[in-house]
Amino acid sequence: MGLFSQIRSMFGKGGPTAVVDAATQSLQPERRAARRVNPRPGIRALIIDDSPTVIAVLRKMLHSVGVIALEAPDAEKGVFLAHTEKPDLIFLDIVMPGMNGFAALRVLRRDPVTKLIPVIMISGNELATEEFYANRIGADDFMKKPFGRSEVFTRIERLLDADRVPRRQGVQQMPVSEPMSA
Repeated sequence: MGLFSQIRSMFGKGGPTAVVDAATQSLQPERRAARRVNPRPGIRALIIDDSPTVIAVLRKMLHSVGVIALEAPDAEKGVFLAHTEKPDLIFLDIVMPGMNGFAALRVLRRDPVTKLIPVIMISGNELATEEFYANRIGADDFMKKPFGRSEVFTRIERLLDADRVPRRQGVQQMPVSEPMSA
């Protein structure tokens, strides 16, 4: 095999879209070849984070699949926006000045308007106890910073219902009431 053929085979040019996992020695589909289910275009996601960079990165990722991004630089504004705008999904940072993400999550879960909105907690803190605590008080998922595009959409995909709208798993949704006829 020539040098260029070897290089081409190393980078998968013209070859099968599979990689060999060295630990299991099994063929797995290449990450990019896996089919992903995106949320329905037009859903709204609220990003609550004190980092303008995190907000910008998430906004760009979400916009790429037609999700409308609402933004709040702190928990107080985020809780207010969640109550008034009723987004379909919330990304909530844990460590923020003033009200932290855990306190904001408690407020969101106690409010009848926001208690059914799925929340993905995000944090750069290394403590694994944060994930446990976030889930215990009502978070739907947890994402560690730094995160990549693949992780963001995997987390969202786990929450999608048949209509590709994020829903809380295992929580009774309120039925849509029919208008009363006269």
